[in-house]
Amino acid sequence: MSAVREGLPEGRYGRSADERADRKLKIVGSVLGVGLLGVVGWIGWDYVAGQSVSAQVIKFQVVSDSEVKVQLEVRKDAGVTGVCTLSSQNEEHAEVGRADFTFGQKDTRVDEMLSLRTTGRATMIELVGCQAAGKGTTPTAG
Repeated sequence: MSAVREGLPEGRYGRSADERADRKLKIVGSVLGVGLLGVVGWIGWDYVAGQSVSAQVIKFQVVSDSEVKVQLEVRKDAGVTGVCTLSSQNEEHAEVGRADFTFGQKDTRVDEMLSLRTTGRATMIELVGCQAAGKGTTPTAG
C-alpha cells in the first residue's frame, strides 16, 4: 500500500504564499497605525499650542434690564493682545447683547470685571471664544 501525503513538510521549503501575505499585511498595518498616531498627536499639539488666549466666566450679575456685570479671567501669553467675545441671552434664549473685549495687558493672567450692555434683561452669559488680536476678530468694545 502506498501512503498518501496531504502536504509538504512544514518549514522544509520556505514560507508559503499565505505567510508572505500575512507578513506584508502586518507591515502595512503597522505603518498606517504609526502614521495615524502621528497625525492625531500633531493635531492635538497644534490645538493646545495654538491657543495663546483662553478665558472663563467666573461670575456675572444682572445689574438692570440693560446691563450685566461679568467677571472674566483671561489667560494669555505675555505681550499678546487678546480679544474675547461675550454674549448674553434672555429667558427665551434670544441674544440680547454681544461685545468683544480687548485685553492688552502684559500680564499672563488678567481678572477683570466687565460691563456688557443689553437690549433686554439677560439671564445667561456665554463666553463665545477668545483669540489673539489680528486673527479675524475686530475689537468693537472694551
